[in-house]
Formats: sequence, C-alpha cells, structure tokens
Amino acid sequence: MNVIPAEAVPGRAVLFDLDGTLTDPFPGITRSIQYALECMGVETIPEADDLRWCIGPPLGESFAVLLGGDDPERVSEAVGHYRDRYGEVGLFENQVIDGIPEVLAGLRDLGHTLYVATSKLHEPAVRIVEHFGLAGYFKGIYGASDDGSLSTKAELIGHLLACEGVSASAGIMIGDRKHDLAGARANAVAAIGVTYGYGSRAELQAESPLAIADTPREAGALVVEWSETAVAG
Repeated sequence: MNVIPAEAVPGRAVLFDLDGTLTDPFPGITRSIQYALECMGVETIPEADDLRWCIGPPLGESFAVLLGGDDPERVSEAVGHYRDRYGEVGLFENQVIDGIPEVLAGLRDLGHTLYVATSKLHEPAVRIVEHFGLAGYFKGIYGASDDGSLSTKAELIGHLLACEGVSASAGIMIGDRKHDLAGARANAVAAIGVTYGYGSRAELQAESPLAIADTPREAGALVVEWSETAVAG
C-alpha cells in the first residue's frame, strides 16, 4: 500500500539512518556489547536496557564511556570483540520497523532517490539491508570504513553527497539520534528526527531539525512536504 500522497513532487535524495530508523537492532547490539565487555574482563556488565544509549553513536565513543576511559588500544580491542560476535550473529538479531517498507516504496515510486547513511561499518550494513529485503529500495548504502574513516555522520554525509553528485539543497536526512541531525546540519542538508528509534524528543529538538516524526508514515509525509516546499521555493 502506498502511504505517500500521489501529488508529491519527485526528484529528491532521501538519506536514511539504519539502526533505530529502518530496523530495530536492540538485541544484537546490546548482546554484542555485553559480550565485548565480558571479554575485556569488566566485572559488572550493564543490563541490556542500560545500553540503549549506545545505539546510534559511533561504537568507539560508546566503548570509551563503558570502559571508563578513552585508551585507544583498549577501546579498539573492545570494538574488535564486539565485531567478532556481531558479524556472526548480532547483525541478524534485528527486525524491520513496522511501516518502513511501505514508506520506502512510496518515496521510491514518486521518483525520490533513497540512500542508507549509517555509522555502522559498510559491509555489515549491506548485509543487514539485503537480509531484510530492503536493498531494492536504495541506490546506495554508505557506512563507515574499516580504517575508522567515515565513522561520523558529518563526514559520511559529505562523502555520500560528493560521490553521488547530490547538492545539499536536494538532500534530506532521516535519523533517530542527534548525530544524524548534527551531521546533516554540518553539510547544510535538511533533517527530520524520528522518535520511534532510540533518541528522545528532547535530544532531537536540541539539534533544531526541520521536523520531528513519531512514525515512519509521518516521516515519509514530511519528506513529501519538504520536497514540495523546496521546489515551490
């Protein structure tokens, strides 16, 4: 079912975050973090619900906090343990958020070009999008590099725009955490925050996005409204 109004103006680039925006990765991410902390000899392992804040930010930043310091070697070791488990089983302990396929289909059918822009490593991001049958909606999937580059949303979005030849005024970012919105702003790209993921409304509002959506359908409708306004302007 097409949930996007048929009178929409096509031709815009829509960038979607992955975790918390397209899929709900909670079990896989939290279990893999717990595994990494166990491997690091941490005595008190946080409960899964206490790790919700780790979904969205770059992984190294989260482990620096969890390990009580930013020793690069220790953080790197923890990230390695995390990826060992996540790459085997964690990435599939995940599910597509209700309503996402319909919104993607609606935007695509109206002529918008869709991309994934995630701080997750590129290879597992591709595997997730393909595993859950979403790959056909996207022209490109952009994620962080193994060498640590493109791990921030600002850098990643800038890279995507340059590679795809998309002007900042023709793009919009949809994400559930402040990093998504701040990264978009750093590149003069419009942004929509979504509350159905892992960022609070207050966190999203603090980044002054174009709008905030409570459901995927509402996010899709806001993209249409933005595209019409941009063309009219």
